[in-house]
Amino acid sequence: MYDINREAGIVNRGNEERLEAVMRRAAAGERLTVGFIGGSITNGSLSSTPQTCYAYLVYSWWKETFPKADFTYVNAGIGATDSQYGAARVEEHLLQYKPDVVFIEFSVNDESTEHFLETYEGLVRRVLFNECAPAVILIHNVCYDNGASAQLQHAKVGRHYGLPSVSMQSSIYPELLAGRIPNREITPDDLHPNDAGHELVASVITYYLETVRMKTLAEAGERNPMESHIDHAGNGSNCVEQSQNDSKSMVPATDVQPAPLTANTYELSVRYSNRNYTPAEVEGFTADLCPQSDITDNFKNGWESSLQGAHMTFELEGTGVAVQFRRSVQKPAPIAEIIVDGDPATRRLLDANFDETWGDKLELLTVTEHMPKGIHRVEVRLVEAQEAVVPFYLNAIIMAD
Repeated sequence: MYDINREAGIVNRGNEERLEAVMRRAAAGERLTVGFIGGSITNGSLSSTPQTCYAYLVYSWWKETFPKADFTYVNAGIGATDSQYGAARVEEHLLQYKPDVVFIEFSVNDESTEHFLETYEGLVRRVLFNECAPAVILIHNVCYDNGASAQLQHAKVGRHYGLPSVSMQSSIYPELLAGRIPNREITPDDLHPNDAGHELVASVITYYLETVRMKTLAEAGERNPMESHIDHAGNGSNCVEQSQNDSKSMVPATDVQPAPLTANTYELSVRYSNRNYTPAEVEGFTADLCPQSDITDNFKNGWESSLQGAHMTFELEGTGVAVQFRRSVQKPAPIAEIIVDGDPATRRLLDANFDETWGDKLELLTVTEHMPKGIHRVEVRLVEAQEAVVPFYLNAIIMAD
């Protein structure tokens, strides 16, 4: 294991009451669910096995540290996806399993912009204020060649809600800059860790978890908290404070929610596929009814067509429109257009030709946002398809609340 400053990786301690509560319950031998949501790093891309990715290694820390507990592992990582999609899917892919602790990782998938500050806040709020009241830990990964990360924006959310946050930009990346860790020893592409890189990422996270475990023991003294039981939600206070690296800052209880940092139109966003919506008008598109094998089987439950001029109309409520469609490495691929409420200013081309070579991508394009809330008419039309070798695949429409 490489010698890095894991303490520097703790960029915000926030409120640790919920996390301490989960650890007490684990020590008491309860059944607990450890959940992860993020992109390809969370999914385990470029780890040699599912068991050598950072998420499973962190899950293993829980099992080994609290052998009396019965743990369930839920990995909701999907490669090449961001927090905007995460906010719309987290209910189905993770929260339905009632996780007790959730690790959120999107800092190399989101861009460092105000838009992704809002989508990330929506995802975090949706998890934090869920009825199962999980402990939430934010993970900030980094691009190892240039230090790129959305941590600057995401950390604002962590501080505002008093959430524990750990950073690879602050712990691992400085060692690469200094030349003490050669890039290719931990990552083949400067983005996805190999097994050694995943182990290093996991060590930053478990180092933080261990500090919380030890603090919980020390603060309780003779009460021996690791054998006690407290309320699942950890709702010891409704106070809200924000302070960098202040373990006494309070995560709000589920019945007291601080005002959002942003317009917060993504917290209750809804994804419409053929599983939960029938378009108002359909001509030339057919619904894909093939069963989906798992959440990473991306191109299912949508609509497809190879007919130029084929079109669909959606009438959906919300304040913003995003579309998910397939971009294909098989070329030429079709091109469609999308227009909202017939306004030419909203017209966007949906070019299904993908320039990368690693495989087809589930593209998410934001068409409009911060419109007046109401029913909006969304039209999709296939405008170039005659030479295409693959059909145009429309996965879903996502409506911001």
